Amino acid sequence: MTVKFNAIGDCLAESDPAAKCAAVVHLWTAVASSGLEPAPARPAPPIDEPGRPVRPELVPPHAVPRRRLGSPAGRAALVHAIAHIEFNAINLALDAAWRFRDRPAAYYRDWLSVAADEARHFRMLAHRLEALGHAYGDFPAHNGLWDMAVKTADHCLERMALVPRVLEARGLDVTPGMIDRLAAAGDEDTVAVLDIILAEEVRHVEIGTRWFHHCCAEAGVDPDETFLTLLETKFDGRVKGPFNLPARRQAGFSRYELAAIQGERPR
Repeated sequence: MTVKFNAIGDCLAESDPAAKCAAVVHLWTAVASSGLEPAPARPAPPIDEPGRPVRPELVPPHAVPRRRLGSPAGRAALVHAIAHIEFNAINLALDAAWRFRDRPAAYYRDWLSVAADEARHFRMLAHRLEALGHAYGDFPAHNGLWDMAVKTADHCLERMALVPRVLEARGLDVTPGMIDRLAAAGDEDTVAVLDIILAEEVRHVEIGTRWFHHCCAEAGVDPDETFLTLLETKFDGRVKGPFNLPARRQAGFSRYELAAIQGERPR
């Protein structure tokens, strides 16, 4: 029996992290085995806050304390920040499947598989936090990822461009540096978790690239020029380096895009 489409919305609304992760993994296992019923013709409801726990406290990005890795508390704060990103990524993947109703079946399978990966990543980080004497919610966090979901709620093309290919691609750039810093601090257990996450996030960004190109083909627009225009009009026009160019190439970024985000003249 195919899985009911509303099960995606149920997972999105779940606020308890452990219950959400379990529900998402169960949903993806069922969809991979039995398929998902077609999305309903009616539009998705207006975007709202996804299900999430009362803690962590959400503060402006500049108010999140800096994370120094010379102490266990500093490393725990970093792990918490990454766990918060992964928890948001669960909701982002679910919302990508829940919100856009006129997509091919492969689109929903892709984003539900991403949600299951993100749930697994969150669980690994939650276990690492526990080993460091903390739990998810112990440190403040910000809501920047979900803010972009709200801004792109009405356009699948914009969502594919600006969430996986800008915000999540940033993880490809910064994670190698975090791995190096944690290795220097002797935290090989966290390094092992981040190695797994980095390798798997390349596929997630590539999925965003693939569906961005699909949306551009539907709209009859050039993906390179459209991506750069969206950076200027919907983002702040600048993607910060350093850039993990090999990972971005694997994730489908063109030479033109990579030259442009590095401030070079595209050829």
